[in-house]
Amino acid sequence: MSKRALIVIDVQKGFSEWDVKGERNNPACEENVGKLIDHWRSQGQPVVFVKHNSKSATSVLRPGQSGNDFKDVISGEPDLLVEKSVNSAFYGTPDLFMWLEENQIESVAICGIQTNMCCETTARMAGNMGFDTWFVLDATHTFAKTVGDVKISAEELSEITAVNLSGEFAEILTTEAAITRI
Repeated sequence: MSKRALIVIDVQKGFSEWDVKGERNNPACEENVGKLIDHWRSQGQPVVFVKHNSKSATSVLRPGQSGNDFKDVISGEPDLLVEKSVNSAFYGTPDLFMWLEENQIESVAICGIQTNMCCETTARMAGNMGFDTWFVLDATHTFAKTVGDVKISAEELSEITAVNLSGEFAEILTTEAAITRI
């Protein structure tokens, strides 16, 4: 049986500060992440948790703050815990790429927070590194973003991420499809 690592990115309490109706999409994200973790474990597949340790003195995601802690859906011991301070899980510690290689894992599934930030960046890198990559879109969420006079909704950003990744970097799946196919 081939292995596909589930990479659960930045499902941390600090992101709840931005959970404002109309600004965040996909309220089922955490529930779907929990389903994926449970199913991956039941199938004996590897689970990787990724934690963002911000270096910003004012960030709720910096170490030592309650916002740095994982949300309750993240339970049990992962096969690997990667800590990072940038967008890509491949630039964390310990080295995710090396761990995947050492464990002969050529396929990954990505979920977590934020869809268009750390999840998308990690998926792009996974695809570029040659991993068969699933992006479980309904097990991610993001927030609306404003630049100047332009505001893009969280749902639009999620859809843009799916379009950006599809075919070039990853296969876009639902939680149900990923569970069925693993």
